[in-house]
Amino acid sequence: MFKFIILIHPLGLMYGSAGGFLSPENLVGRSGSKFPPEAATLAGLFFSSNKVKPFTTQEELRCNLHVAGPFWAECDKPDDFYVPIPWIKIIGDETVDEWKLSRGKWLREKKDIEPAYRWQNINYWNDSATSLKKNEAVRKSPWEFVPILHPRTKEDERCTLPEDGLFLENAVKMEDDTCLVYLSTHELPEGWYRFGGENHLVEITSLSILEDSCIYELLAKPIEKSCALITPGLWGSNQLSYRYPKHPDFPKQRPLMLTDRPIPYRYRLGDGENNTNKNGSGRMSRGRYAVPPGTVYVFPQSLSKNWSSWSDEWFPQEGFSLKKVGCNLCLPIDIEGVV
Repeated sequence: MFKFIILIHPLGLMYGSAGGFLSPENLVGRSGSKFPPEAATLAGLFFSSNKVKPFTTQEELRCNLHVAGPFWAECDKPDDFYVPIPWIKIIGDETVDEWKLSRGKWLREKKDIEPAYRWQNINYWNDSATSLKKNEAVRKSPWEFVPILHPRTKEDERCTLPEDGLFLENAVKMEDDTCLVYLSTHELPEGWYRFGGENHLVEITSLSILEDSCIYELLAKPIEKSCALITPGLWGSNQLSYRYPKHPDFPKQRPLMLTDRPIPYRYRLGDGENNTNKNGSGRMSRGRYAVPPGTVYVFPQSLSKNWSSWSDEWFPQEGFSLKKVGCNLCLPIDIEGVV
């Protein structure tokens, strides 16, 4: 399904979230630290830039555009991008460990190890934790948050208290020579764009995914009994969120999981006539909780389908299937004890 790697190069600082207002009565507020932007942000950029300078039809984008991410890469090696490490691999600063299944239970040897790394090179996807550490194929997040305090704001931009209002937000500084990476079915014309909630400048380039590349082979490989999420996992309906699939086509028996606490998931729905609020900006999507990337699933029966072959009905709906913004994107993974 995915044909292009979209590379987003920040031109200076990026902003990880909208900030909070401070006042003499409230001096402890601080904005959140949501970064990088979800794939839905890139999907919105496709639609908005196509309106300004068309490179395809809006109908083509509505029907066929699929994006996924976020990931990241070193600028000089964009094909070797980094994805979240599956939770079965625990890689610390000094040593490593790995979960395995025995008689339906998760077991590991070194229970005192805390993971120090969250990202691994996609080309080493099925390597063991020991091999990943040996080959230096793991990395920590290549960005840091820098809080910035604004002593005042313009009346037509944000509303604060009439006097003594302060605005605090989290800027994000990425390491030199690194960039954000997303997967896409369509190519975005090369150039400078406004990207993210604070509309900061980025440079965007697109690379074709080669048929002999690692990511192409992984995405094409059927998922049998075990897989790991590399994007947030959203299951259920508009009313209910689940930690695992509930669709009739999935095995009814509860899968075994390795995961962490759920994460909030929300994005802006664009600026179309049906998705515009009173201020003229896009309305917010339904707030949900997502299963975090890296979550591992072991199903009681083989699915025998890759993610691209999953039905749109397996995903929550937001006027469109959330498959279009890469939710639940997962790759098959080898786990000791799974047969």
